[in-house]
Amino acid sequence: MKEITRYLIENWQLLVVPTAVFGVVMAAGIFVRRLIFNRLHAWAGRTNSHLDDTTLQSLHGPFLFWIAILGLHLATQSAEVPPKASALLAKIFLILWILSLTIVCSRLVVLVIKHKGSKLYGALPVTTLTQTLARLFVISCGALILLNTLGISITPILTALGVGGLAVALALQDTLSNLFAGFYLSIAGQVRAGDYIKLSSGEEGYVADMDWRSTTLRALANNYIVVPNAHLARAILTNYHLPETRMSLSIPVSVSYDSDPDVIEQLLVEEAKAAAGEIPGLLAEPSPFVRFIPGFGPSSLDFTLICQVAEFVDQYFVQHELRKRIFRRFRRDGILIPFPTRTLYMQEREPVLPTQGVNSHRNAASA
Repeated sequence: MKEITRYLIENWQLLVVPTAVFGVVMAAGIFVRRLIFNRLHAWAGRTNSHLDDTTLQSLHGPFLFWIAILGLHLATQSAEVPPKASALLAKIFLILWILSLTIVCSRLVVLVIKHKGSKLYGALPVTTLTQTLARLFVISCGALILLNTLGISITPILTALGVGGLAVALALQDTLSNLFAGFYLSIAGQVRAGDYIKLSSGEEGYVADMDWRSTTLRALANNYIVVPNAHLARAILTNYHLPETRMSLSIPVSVSYDSDPDVIEQLLVEEAKAAAGEIPGLLAEPSPFVRFIPGFGPSSLDFTLICQVAEFVDQYFVQHELRKRIFRRFRRDGILIPFPTRTLYMQEREPVLPTQGVNSHRNAASA
């Protein structure tokens, strides 16, 4: 290293031209970059999408790195460098350019998937697993291009991977089962990010994310529930967002046996229709209706008010508000909500005298 430094100091005039070439390329590149990006930012400002703005921000830094690689390449070509060293440096710069381009492309692909995936009908759900698979695909393509550039044959590599793949698969059985289960769930579209699901084992919540190992549910208590993908794929689950977010809500109502069933039915429907435009989440269509079910209770007439809510979590506030309205209406119209009652029948028996009890015992003993 000291000899190289001494050589450069003694022959500093050899660095003048390469340094000048590098400086000119960097200055011209920075000017061109500013000119191009200013026009692109102006064009992006006239669009409604934020994807183009984010893309330009992602390319701003790497573009300067590519200019520096180009400047170094041209500087080495203009310097008095041995042909072998020049060819080696050119290959190094090409490798750096391929690596940087692969990283940028992987980021852009993930960015496009996150922005467009949730808006396209029938598209895969945008989860960590989806982004990871897209990133791995781009990186694999970049690695193949890099190996081809270096003149390395991939056939021996594939052979080695095939031989060692069995041992790796046996060692990572649980990990691979979770990985492929998550991939299947993403492809099937039965569990999507943002859906509210409930497992047969009792866990329930919004699907917050799905990665290569597990699926994260956000419960209504704002806690995370982490479920392995393999367990989720085997479980019997209810997805409250499929085939649509709208769902039926059943509210049981009990009244006295003195009430007229037709009047109760009309009253409940009126209250539900009037509340449809006032209670958030309660839908006016399909229209609410009442059924005389379960019917004759031990101490009351039991009805069921059936209405529609926008999604699963709306049912709690809708029940809260509807029950208050129904209770006030019942009180205003004099309709009783009976308490549970029980009828007891008392039967008197003739008292047994003590002497009669003694004589009976003696007769039993003599016999």
